[in-house]
Amino acid sequence: MGICWPKPAKCAHASSTNFPGSAKTHSNTKSESTSSTQKSPKENLNKPFIASKPHTPVASSSLKSFTFSDLKNATKNFRSETLLGEGGFGCVFKGWIDENTFAPTRPGTGIVVAIKKLKAESFQGHKEWLTEVNYLGQLHHENLVKLIGYCLESENRLLVYEFMQKGSLENHLFKKGVQPISWATRMHIARGVAQGLTFLHSLDANVIYRDLKASNILLDSDYNAKLSDFGLARDGPTGDNTHVSTRVVGTQGYAAPEYVATGVSA
Repeated sequence: MGICWPKPAKCAHASSTNFPGSAKTHSNTKSESTSSTQKSPKENLNKPFIASKPHTPVASSSLKSFTFSDLKNATKNFRSETLLGEGGFGCVFKGWIDENTFAPTRPGTGIVVAIKKLKAESFQGHKEWLTEVNYLGQLHHENLVKLIGYCLESENRLLVYEFMQKGSLENHLFKKGVQPISWATRMHIARGVAQGLTFLHSLDANVIYRDLKASNILLDSDYNAKLSDFGLARDGPTGDNTHVSTRVVGTQGYAAPEYVATGVSA
């Protein structure tokens, strides 16, 4: 299985930024909707995000709905030794669950998972959490990280993913003391990323990812790349539209300059 962040890496969630003063609107395109924040979380969980296509609602999909108690047990009460990483969204913990029932198990038994826990005070984090549940609950591809389930209980918001043994591409490129990866492996990773993006941009999915960067590319034990962190994703253009206009989001230094300047995603 594969999400893994070594402890020194702080990449549990993209340090996504709204670039001030850069968003523009266009009369012939639709602006990004904020209506999902005005409905209850459970109403949104029952509504597919990709509304233009017939998808099964997330709540009745293959996603497992975990209790908070389950995930506490799976991570030994979120103890520090299970911490994999930390970021703007919150913390990611290593946990163990039964492969068939998904019930929590003792460390070293069952399968390893990565559990991302939203900071309770993060309002924007909740919106991104909801977006990620809706997209990864419906989209399945070998180059997208697998979302196993979620927890929505009181103020608690958590996501449970497959565990990626090799961690993020960012660690392999920039972390000191890590063995450099070969050029052949780099090309293999780049090909996997391209395949993931091609799937998202296809007619079957039609999703704009909006946060492609090394920390969001996770690697399994064979260095197969999977895109993660779909909190900033949105539906692509439909019908006769060739682009959509949105508030500009992403990470400075990674977002395309023309997108930052215009707010237009083609």
